[in-house]
Amino acid sequence: MAYSGVLKTLISSSCLGSTTRNFSLVSTQISNHTAKWMQDTSKKYPMELINEVPPIKVEGRIVACEGDNNPALEHPIEFICLDLKESTVCKYCGLRYVQEHHH
Repeated sequence: MAYSGVLKTLISSSCLGSTTRNFSLVSTQISNHTAKWMQDTSKKYPMELINEVPPIKVEGRIVACEGDNNPALEHPIEFICLDLKESTVCKYCGLRYVQEHHH
């Protein structure tokens, strides 16, 4: 079975006989990965991608946001009140909702 570098670090640090784990190595690996990802300017940041999604128009006053239809991408249900004129943002996924007023 192949293990990732982070998992190998956790396994080796837990086998040292100590009751505390050394997470500084894991932190360094995550920081290196993040720095490498940020150097690639061809990719958009997650918030740039979510801001490209237009606000979702809803007829009612309250919407229940779950994030996505895919269970792997869902988040806890957030009930969002849409009484304001501007769009309201889900605190988990960043999707924007606005109440559609019928006149």
